[in-house]
Amino acid sequence: MTQAHARVPARYIAVEGVIGVGKTSLAKLLAERLHASLILEEPEANPFLEDFYKDPRRYAFQTQMFFLVSRYQELKEKTQPDLFHEGIVSDYMFQKDRIFANINLGDRELHLYDRVAPLLERELVPPDLVVYLQAAPEVLLERIRQRGRAYERLMEPKYIGTLVEAYNYFFFHFREAPLLVVNTNDMNFVHRRQDLEDLIARVETHREGMAYVTPSSKAEERS
Repeated sequence: MTQAHARVPARYIAVEGVIGVGKTSLAKLLAERLHASLILEEPEANPFLEDFYKDPRRYAFQTQMFFLVSRYQELKEKTQPDLFHEGIVSDYMFQKDRIFANINLGDRELHLYDRVAPLLERELVPPDLVVYLQAAPEVLLERIRQRGRAYERLMEPKYIGTLVEAYNYFFFHFREAPLLVVNTNDMNFVHRRQDLEDLIARVETHREGMAYVTPSSKAEERS
């Protein structure tokens, strides 16, 4: 495939997955190849995040609400239909916020969250395609260690395992957009060109239902 062929006009693609799986790296590569605008989440901008990893119970609600509002504001501004002539690639989707809310918030906090989040979500444009990157907890922990972000060193391995289970559950039941589920344990989109080319081929052609993409470039589709 040549770069000239890698154009998907007027599509909004969201790349998702657990912390450390490679969302941002892939989103950047896709945006470049598909000539799309790029939306990147900046978790470091959350002033409560480091405190949350030190004391999750105390800072969960502040952390969650900051993410909820900031994600809404950014996506509301940057995913307007008049921008779609370029295409959009984002390294997150708004709906994933609920995964963290369900894990980290207490019952009363979650009740308040559930009153606010749906009001914001209904004003946002949903993605045309979601690319969900999977990896085993031990692979994620190694990738997190390699990139060396100070606040991420505070995360417990058990928390990563919980996130993996929650993400898998969420996307197993996800029907709001076409979905590509990509096992990245043995993939490297940055350093192995063929891995990227194989995935771009799937991104260009996938229009409905769910497809599982494996390192061998084979896919099983499920409607």
